[in-house]
Amino acid sequence: MALPEARLDDAVEPIIPEIPDPPVKVPLRVEDWFSVIILGGLALITFANVLVRYLTNNSFAWTEEISVFLLIVLTMTAGSTAFVRNQHIRIEIFADGGPPQRRRKLAIISSVVVLLFFILLAVLSARMALDDYTWGDTSPAIGVPNWWYTLWMPVFAIAISLRMLGMLRRLLRGEQ
Repeated sequence: MALPEARLDDAVEPIIPEIPDPPVKVPLRVEDWFSVIILGGLALITFANVLVRYLTNNSFAWTEEISVFLLIVLTMTAGSTAFVRNQHIRIEIFADGGPPQRRRKLAIISSVVVLLFFILLAVLSARMALDDYTWGDTSPAIGVPNWWYTLWMPVFAIAISLRMLGMLRRLLRGEQ
């Protein structure tokens, strides 16, 4: 017996249902677009380096330095949206199991811990950027001042802290 033929117009349910973004003052699309642009830049830089290496047996020295910087920025922008969308790494049996009151308490505790971590990261990375500026450290491949790179870590750590503060406020109000 032959199996029925699949048609293109057959409706297929998505594996993961789309969950709407929580209400935030600054749209999450900002971080989404930063992530898309950074990932595209990384792909172009890497592709150009592979092409040059294949054709000339040499590579651009600056690509690794720029790629590492872009990967750090990508991690921070994508991490920001992951926290707000509740898609960060966690042990789901604890975080999503049990009564709603317990889940809410665990969400508040985790939000406070993450908020404190990113505040500490902002302070310490700002000190590191200030040290780079004060001592005039330069990058090894391009020779630009290191603070051009390290300045962005406290900026993004503050942005994530603000996102977490908003998330914590919504949790304490019972909106999530």
